[in-house]
This record gives sequence, C-alpha cells and structure tokens, in this order.
Amino acid sequence: MVLLAADFDFDLPPERIAHAPARPRESARLLDVRTAGLFDRSVAELPSLLRPGDLLVANDTRVIPAQLAALRGEARIGITLDRVLPDGSWHALVRNARRLRVGDTLRFPGSETTAEVLALEEGGGATLRFASEGEDFDRFLREAGRLALPPYIARPDGPTEADKSDYQTVFATHDGAVAAPTAGLHFTPALLAEAAARGIELATVTLHVGAGTFLPMRADAVSDHRMHPERGILGAEAASAINRTRAEGGRVVAIGTTALRLLESAVDETGIVHPFDRETSLFILPGHRFRAVDMLLTNFHLPRSTLFMLVCAFAGTARMKSAYAHAVAEGYRFYSFGDACLLERSS
Repeated sequence: MVLLAADFDFDLPPERIAHAPARPRESARLLDVRTAGLFDRSVAELPSLLRPGDLLVANDTRVIPAQLAALRGEARIGITLDRVLPDGSWHALVRNARRLRVGDTLRFPGSETTAEVLALEEGGGATLRFASEGEDFDRFLREAGRLALPPYIARPDGPTEADKSDYQTVFATHDGAVAAPTAGLHFTPALLAEAAARGIELATVTLHVGAGTFLPMRADAVSDHRMHPERGILGAEAASAINRTRAEGGRVVAIGTTALRLLESAVDETGIVHPFDRETSLFILPGHRFRAVDMLLTNFHLPRSTLFMLVCAFAGTARMKSAYAHAVAEGYRFYSFGDACLLERSS
C-alpha cells in the first residue's frame, strides 16, 4: 500500500493555533490518549499518570538565534542556520539563494564577522564558513541573530523578548537547535520535582532540531520525502538508564518526538539502546516497530506533516485521527505553544 500525504490530512481551524504559551507552563491542557479512550486532563497531572520506576527522557538541546540577515553586495540574503558540520562549517537554508555563487563573501550589517559560501544546493541549501568561531561566534549570533520561530506563530515585528524564554525548555543545556523540542516547553522545576518525588526518573539526550522541521512535505507519495539530517547525542549514562528501566519493568516515556526519534535511532534489534553520536534522518511511518519507547508526550502537529505521521505510527492512525478531531472540537491549542497529548504505544 502506497502511503500518501493526503492520508494524514485533517481539518484545523486557524483559531486553534496557539501564538503564546500557557502560563504557568504546566497549566496547558493534556489529552490522555489510551486504549480505554480519551481523557481531558492538564499537564500538571502528568506525574499522577505515570508509575514509580518510569523514566522520562528529555531533549536538552538549546535553541540558538539561527536567523540571520546578510548582504552580498547590495542584495539581501536571508539565512536560517540548520546544523553545524564536522569541519565547523554550517549547513543553512537560504532565501534569495539564486543571487549567490560559490566563493561569495557575505557581510552582516553591524558586525565584523563574514561568511564564505562553500557550496550551494538545489532548493536553497548552502554550506557556509563563518570567519569567527567558538565564543566569538556565539557572541556574533547573540548580537546578529534572531529566533527562527515557526511561520504559524504570528510575529509581524519579529520575535519578542518574551519569546526568548518562552521558546526555551527547562532542560536546555547544549546550544545547537534551530527550533525548540516543544513538548519540553510544558515542564517546570516544580513539575519535575513532583515527578521525582513519585519515583519517576529523568534522563536527558540531545537532538539538535534543524531548520528542516519548518519545511512542508511537498511530495504526494510519502516514500518520496527525505528527512533533513539532525545531530543526535545519547551518552552512556542515558543508555544505561533506559536499558535498566526496561529490564526492571518500567516504562520509557519520551518527552517529544525529537527524543523518540533519537532513541529509536540508537536501539538495536533486541531492544538494547546504545550510545549514539552522529546524524540521524530516521523517518518514522506507520508500520515502524518501536523498540525503545513505551509512551510519548507530544504537542499537536500539523496536518500532512511527518510528525503527525510519527504519532500515527506510535498510537495508531485511526486512534490519532479520532484524538485530533476531539482536540479540535474541545478547543485544544495546537503546535509549538499549544497543548499536549500523552500517548500509549499501540503495539
């Protein structure tokens, strides 16, 4: 059977899209999607829905101000950094890329830092080498860069001061993400303390979410779509905690699709998770056999998106279409700043 993007479509009224987060964060609504049915709850109830011995796995990537405005001569070039490459250069998505040639030097108004164009790709991809590195590069990004908020979040004048903290999770430690791992936005120190008091453990992994997350699926046949690679790091301590949890009968609860994709990239055929430090472009579709994750906390995703396909793979397409129809009817808030759902693995 050929899967089509249209198989994962659903109606979403524009007013269901959240443009700001719930305050406090854990007051966001939580749709509990179980085999027994659908239950309307709040994120604050999450610890009571888990069991002692369960393990939460969070993505500790930190969002960088990845959107840059550059000049080639008088031409304006929009840049969204995607991921750092092993040699220290950056892969980026470029607007106005047709004005660029390999070897061009890009300037950034108000900064002494420049970037050389090393390579150009079909579709607006480019490889850039910046003249500064290390702390100097970090300082350059803080001064010249802006958050690359998703296009569905209305910010006519650009990101606000509040966005700088709202679009960063409590787990954020390692710089490198273009977009936030949004399921993690619901957590606070108080919520994590309550989970710990109930005997629920926490492990962190790192998946630097790339600019490809903002791109729509253009192929009609799902098999024709290619995921953009993203850098993932899963250390020996996290791997050990995950394997111990499964061996002792606990459940591995991924906080977000990014953590899930990294765990499923690092697990072997027998269900053992191994340390991982490389890029992954894993595309999870219905039919995928999940070996590392038992439950998933995730936000509500776009129609026809790879992330909606992932949750359909995890919990069942019919169940997820029913859950999303319920969420729309009951006024749940969608996307990055929206509400969440808690999913059990269907098999």
